[in-house]
This record gives sequence, structure tokens and C-alpha cells, in this order.
Amino acid sequence: MQVREFKPGEMDAMDVLRLALTSKVYGAAIETPVSETPSLSARLGNRVLLKREDLQPIFSFKLRGAYNKMAQLTPEERARGVICASAGNHAQGVAFAAQRLGVRSVIVMPATTPEIKVGACRARGAEVVLFGDSFSDAETHAFALQRERGLTFVHPYDDPLVLAGQGTVALEVLRQVEVDGPLTVFVPVGGGGLIAGVAGVLKALRPDVRVVGVEPEDSDAMFQSVQAGERVRLDTVGIFVDGVAVKQVGAFTFDLTRRYVDDWVRVNTDEVCAAIKDVFDDTRAVMEPAGALAVAGLKKYVAERGVQGETLVALTCGANVNFDRLRHVAERAEVGEQREAILAVTIPERPGAFREFIEVVGARAITEFNYRFAPRSQAQIFVGVQLARAGQRAELVAELVGLGYAVADLTEDELAKVHVRHMVGGRAPEATDERVYSFTFPERPGALLEFLTHLHGRWNISLFHYRNHGSAHGRVLAGFQVPPGDGAAFAAFLSGVGYPAVDMTANPAYRLFLT
Repeated sequence: MQVREFKPGEMDAMDVLRLALTSKVYGAAIETPVSETPSLSARLGNRVLLKREDLQPIFSFKLRGAYNKMAQLTPEERARGVICASAGNHAQGVAFAAQRLGVRSVIVMPATTPEIKVGACRARGAEVVLFGDSFSDAETHAFALQRERGLTFVHPYDDPLVLAGQGTVALEVLRQVEVDGPLTVFVPVGGGGLIAGVAGVLKALRPDVRVVGVEPEDSDAMFQSVQAGERVRLDTVGIFVDGVAVKQVGAFTFDLTRRYVDDWVRVNTDEVCAAIKDVFDDTRAVMEPAGALAVAGLKKYVAERGVQGETLVALTCGANVNFDRLRHVAERAEVGEQREAILAVTIPERPGAFREFIEVVGARAITEFNYRFAPRSQAQIFVGVQLARAGQRAELVAELVGLGYAVADLTEDELAKVHVRHMVGGRAPEATDERVYSFTFPERPGALLEFLTHLHGRWNISLFHYRNHGSAHGRVLAGFQVPPGDGAAFAAFLSGVGYPAVDMTANPAYRLFLT
């Protein structure tokens, strides 16, 4: 069948539906089940269902769109082969589809891509080319190779056949979920292929079904584009929910999304970690951050809008998570669930002061307690306290303040949770004129040495903390002794380093525990 050629802005919901109904996804993908969530449903007062795209053969919905696109190539295009740029699930989808169809595939990945994903693509017969430190680097090189070798580019989201393949998820949801009352579907959003396909199909068949897009607060290119009325390009994107870390959404996907998506929710890292735990508790499945994104948005939507007694479906889109990343998830889940408070508390530096503080905390469990002696009349403690319910954090802070304790609430302080909690007591009075910066750098073999080589300069490094979180980027907190007259030269130095740097010198956690 000849597929009509569309230009951005020409497609409507009926076009998406027609392409979805005639798509060829089940030569590789499966119809995934819908799972009940007894615990989460009871807690939220709604029937919460999970559409389990993490159960696809590549553990991601991306197989649908990739296979649909490639299954409809002409014989000449198949003979030449395909190419894509991806650091994750789309790469595995293209490699799987190519193997199933007998098509040559070239996958361009950043050099930061974890070996487990590189190996998965090679195991399916793909030629893997590692290039650059970011997706943008890889994509640029992929387009160059496409022109050089005459390959067909398979876009991860901005293609009518790709987004229509993703739209088959919505066809399954309508068959699988029987409901008399309101139905709301929560969709994770990166470049927009999944939500464009799902929203198009749903609005063509069931305009009453609400579609809610979910994005991370630090990677919300689609939300910002919808608000602006045009595609916005972000300068930077967050690195935790890497499956949706897109600086600019697609032209096709933007046009469809702005017309057919009803509402938006943006969530933070802690809320995503809490959602990973929620899915595990009910299904024993471990989601990647993007895979739990829709669940995090669903929970926040219910809390903010007071939704009760309705049927809510979250698309769990993937489970390709590095095992070593789970330690970071576990650390942050309780905060995301509002079951833990992270506080800096000033207590007297004298015998018995610890016991008095613990008596005030009472029956609440202490989850973390960091302290280092300093020769002064007051001591700073970094403490985690388990909470029984949301709202108890404010009550605890108020109680402590009422008893004369100075308290800084660090629960939402990223620097405190990533770096400072591991460095309490590391004060250095000799580190005069210290300035502290947070950096991100590509996580690959030799990257830390390369990063330190770039930092080498005329200013002494007075503080350094690095921790690998199992992601494509490393996170560093570094201090430099910069005399007052060196400000301009130091700014030029930072600019030349080539890595994103954020000044953290005024951060309260740093000021309380490390100065």
C-alpha cells in the first residue's frame, strides 16, 4: 500500500488513526497487558492501571514505531539499509526490527552509551558506530553517514509512520480497558512520538478520553513549546530521566500534541524515583526513569486536582535501566514519596545535645545522621527523618524551630542530596576565597581524567566530590581558591573548560557543612 507523504502541520487525528490501523507492528512487537495496581490504587483512591510497554521484546515501546517504519520501506530502500542515531531504546528497536526484516542497520551512539546497550545492538547484527559525547554529536554524524552511504534514516519520533506505530498502544488500551466513567491516559513525553500517536488515535475514536502529557521539570521541551506556540529549543536538559532528555521536539509531534493533548504535568527527580518504587511494589518490575515518568505524573495530577473514583492509565514505556543506577533511585524514593525530610539542624556543641535532639524527634525513625566535631559552640548535623505522611515535614520543622533549634530544610536541595550528604564535616578554614561549582561531564572510560585535565589551571582545587550514578553523565562538585582580583580570568577559564558549570557558592548546604 502506498503511504501518503505528509508535511508537518498536515496531519490530523484521523490521519494518525488510519496509519495506526494499517500499521505493521506485530511482526516484531507484542500486544502488552494492562496491569492492576492494588496498593497504588488504594492509596490514591482511583483505579490505576499500567500499560506494560516494558514487556516488549526490547523492554520498550520504541520497537513499534521502528518496525512499522522499516516494514514499509520499498525493496530498494531495504537493500540499501537503514541508519539511526540513539543512545537507548530506539537503537535497540531499529536493531531488532532490522534483524527480523533482514535489513542492514547502522546505529550511531554517543561514546557515553553504556556497554549493555551497545552490546544489545551488536548482538542483533547492527553495525554500531560510537561518536561524540552527546546525542546531538551522534545525530550529526549519523546524517553525514546517511548521505555518504545512501542509507534510510529512521527517526526516533518525528516521522508519521513511527508515531503511528506508537499509536497502536492506544488501540490496545481502548480494547483492554472497560470503563463506564471518565478515563484519563498519562503519557511520558520526550520528542513526542508516543504522545502524538496515542493522542491522535484516542481523539479520533474517543474524544472524551483525557490525555495528559508528563515531562521532567528539567527536560520539558514539549510543554514549553506548547506554551510558546512554537517549537522551543532548550539550552540544557536534565540527565536523570535520560530516555526523554530531548532539547527540541519534532515538527510532526509538536503540531499533533498541541492540538490533542488536554493537560500537562511536570515532575522532579525524587517524584520519578518514588514512582519507580511504586511500580515495583505492585508488579515487582523495575522501570527505567522514563518508564515510571507517567506514573509520577499520574500521582501528582491526582494530588493537585483531587481526582477520586476514576480510571487512570499510565504508560510504563521502558525498563532498560542500568543496575548500578538503582542505588540512586533507592536514596531518592522516600523523599519523592514525601516520606523523608532532609534537614540541617544547629545544636549546641556539648555533651548530651545529641540525646536531647533525638528526644525531640521522638518516635520518628532517623534515616540518616551525619556529624563531625568542630571547635565552636554550635554543631551542624545533617539528618534524615522518616515521615508517616505528607505534610508532616512542615510540622517537624515548626516543632524544632519552636524549641529554639535553627533548621534549614534541604529536602528539595539537589546539591545536598547528591554531594553534601557524603561530605559532612569536611570543613577547611585554610581554603580562603573558595568558590564552588557543580559540573556535569560525559561518563565514559577516561572521562574523569580528561575532566581533571581540563580543570588544571592556576587556581588551587580546594574541594572535589564525584559520584557515578550509572548514567551517561558524571556529576562533580569542585571548589577553587580564587582571589578577588581574579574574577574575570576565572570566568574565562570556566568558559574554556567546555563543561556545564553552575555556581553553588551561595548554596545553604555548602555554607552550613563545608565552610
